[in-house]
Amino acid sequence: MLQSSSARGVARFIPYARTAIAALSVAALCSACAIPKHPDSEAAPPDPFNPAATQLLDDTSWVLSGWKQADGTARAIPSADQGAPITLVLSTDKGQRHASGFSGCNRYMGSYALKDGKLSFGTLGGTRMACATPGGQIEGPYLDALNHIDRTGVQMRAPQQMQLVLDNGDTLTFDRSAK
Repeated sequence: MLQSSSARGVARFIPYARTAIAALSVAALCSACAIPKHPDSEAAPPDPFNPAATQLLDDTSWVLSGWKQADGTARAIPSADQGAPITLVLSTDKGQRHASGFSGCNRYMGSYALKDGKLSFGTLGGTRMACATPGGQIEGPYLDALNHIDRTGVQMRAPQQMQLVLDNGDTLTFDRSAK
């Protein structure tokens, strides 16, 4: 059987076409599977009020770093240079959720729960010293605030912070502590 010259030309081209199609297919598959590379700093920040984020609070320690009142003004909080800062430790030691910390004048402790993306506290007990310091003045409002949390926000990327939005509109901001 005789082939025309154009048929012979097409027959010579077919192996090259197959090779080219195979190479393009492999390149397309590789590019589809490639994971985009970017540093975390370029990624959009996660929603701190995502309910799943609160599950990261177990076994963490926090220092109160800011208190913004509902009207936008900052409430004065004692800092490390004015004595001991206000702290909150959330522990699951012995299989139970236990909260403790320093409230400005006294130490406090009790239970906590994480449900539906919200941090809440059971009855908190504490020592009963009297203090005429800035810490003593904020202790009552701070302990009361822990009983009126409306929303909990957690940011575990640097800088690690927790926000407690109260039912009156105040926002308490905590920085993660190394303890």
